[in-house]
Amino acid sequence: MKYVNIDFNQKTVLITGGAGFIGSNLAFYFQNNYPDAKVIVFDKFRSEETFSNGNLKSFGHFKNLLGFKGIVISGDITDKDDIKKLYEYDIDYIFHEAAISDTTVADQKIMVDTNVNAFKNLLDLANSKNADMIYASSAATYGNSDVFSIGSEKPNNVYGFSKLMMDNLAREYAKESSIRIVGLRYFNVYGEREFFKNKTASMVLQFGLQLLKGESAKLFVGSDKIMRDFIYVEDVIQANIKACEAKRNGVYNVGTGKARSFQDIVDILKKELQIECEDEYIPNPYEKQYQYFTQADITLTQEFLNYEPKFSLEEGIKAYLPEIKRIFKEEL
Repeated sequence: MKYVNIDFNQKTVLITGGAGFIGSNLAFYFQNNYPDAKVIVFDKFRSEETFSNGNLKSFGHFKNLLGFKGIVISGDITDKDDIKKLYEYDIDYIFHEAAISDTTVADQKIMVDTNVNAFKNLLDLANSKNADMIYASSAATYGNSDVFSIGSEKPNNVYGFSKLMMDNLAREYAKESSIRIVGLRYFNVYGEREFFKNKTASMVLQFGLQLLKGESAKLFVGSDKIMRDFIYVEDVIQANIKACEAKRNGVYNVGTGKARSFQDIVDILKKELQIECEDEYIPNPYEKQYQYFTQADITLTQEFLNYEPKFSLEEGIKAYLPEIKRIFKEEL
């Protein structure tokens, strides 16, 4: 589906983190809808390097790009020499998805270096090429806030803090620049090509695989009251593309505007899979840095990006299930 009037054919699109979850979905969106666009994927790709929490430092995976016909560049956004490689191209649009997205990473220096300092270098690149910059922010900026509109941020971990600092940097940069700079605060995204995020993949996928294995779904105690704004990846792609026609620079929430519980996810999955079993409830080990409620205020997103979510939680899970079943059969 073409979400905007822009013809991206003959344009050059750079996607950082393009071998990751949302980045790879963007790469195929352009390939499928604009076959004459030049699409450049820039990604660190995964190695065996891990953070102190044991999770991988990079989730980019070649399998997310099987069938991709564009340009692939291996590079680290924190390495200025790697960024210099990108100056060889006449770039029209930058979709900046590369980041440390693991909210449990405690190393504050690495988080800020990767998410904030590297962003400044990419903004310089965008400015030098007169390219639109669409970048991934996060609902983690709201943290413990009970209001989810711009200006109500209370991040409760360094990840949320780093994304808020990115938003502040973008706002200051936009004052001195003529390029379009739009930040998108993703809420809880789920959908195709997230499998290689491992433990940080959505609970839609994790619960689905638990059930297909014949196991009970493992939920935190009180999951019927833990509410999040779960958004299907296709709606996130919609928001990214529509951001290229944003009526003004700024930061916008990308969610459905409706909070649903983790228990809802399990109940929908069991209904769709026609599985009957008891659920298992476990203590929450992330209690102190956990968001117990999120619900995007998408009023500004609707007004300035012409964005309307198309998938309810039921519709998104139904669309995603064939891929979850494929993962169970082929990857596990």
